[in-house]
Parts: sequence; C-alpha cells; structure tokens
Amino acid sequence: MKLKTLHKRTIIFLLCTFICAILLVHINLQAQTTQALPKQSQTDSSKTTNQFTNTKFTYKIIEAPNNTFGYDIYADDSKLIHQPSIPAVAGSEGFKTKSDAAKVAKLVIGKMKKGEWPPAVTSEELKKLKVIK
Repeated sequence: MKLKTLHKRTIIFLLCTFICAILLVHINLQAQTTQALPKQSQTDSSKTTNQFTNTKFTYKIIEAPNNTFGYDIYADDSKLIHQPSIPAVAGSEGFKTKSDAAKVAKLVIGKMKKGEWPPAVTSEELKKLKVIK
C-alpha cells in the first residue's frame, strides 16, 4: 500500500516539475520574441528617432494557399515580416497577383522607413492601391 502511495506522489511530483519546465520555456521564448521586435513608440513619432534609419529593406513575393501570393520583408537580410495574407482584410486569403503583393510590401517598407512601427495597413490604403475594391 505504501509503495502505491509513494509511486503516486512520485508521478505527481514529476508532472508538476514538467509543467513548470514548460512554463519557463514558454516565458523565455515569449521574452526573446518581444526583444527581437522593435518597440512601438508611446510618444509623438515626430520627436523619436527612426530605428530603421540605416536599415536596408528588401521584400520577396511568396506563394500562398489557393494560388495566391504574399510577401516577406527583410531588414538587413533578416526576415522581419511574413505576410501570407492580405492585411486589414478578414480571412486568410492571399493577394490575387504578385503585383498586388509587391505594392503592399513597398507600402509597408515605406512606413518603416518613416519610423512607423507596427507598419499597419488600412483597407483604405489597399483600395487606393487598387488591391481590393
């Protein structure tokens, strides 16, 4: 009887230890992800320095599901944004053409060069670019 109780306690202890380890790994990964992304300024953007002043931006058109397209944006050869779907539009559908994806990628790069973070895209901007109706 004592052996069964000891066995149960050992299992409970190991489970608790495992759960704690998973939580620590999750917290560590979340902290690393947060540190890797540029911080959004809480102050007037005209008074802040542009963290992307000397950054070389490039983009690559990627294939997305259902014969559509998306884009990846690189900052100094490191992938910063992966966008397989049309931003500001409900759903996960990609752009109909490579050209549409490129227009929006260039818009996002332009926003980052101006110091905007995150470089949010609105449906009005997509309409102006004639990416959506």
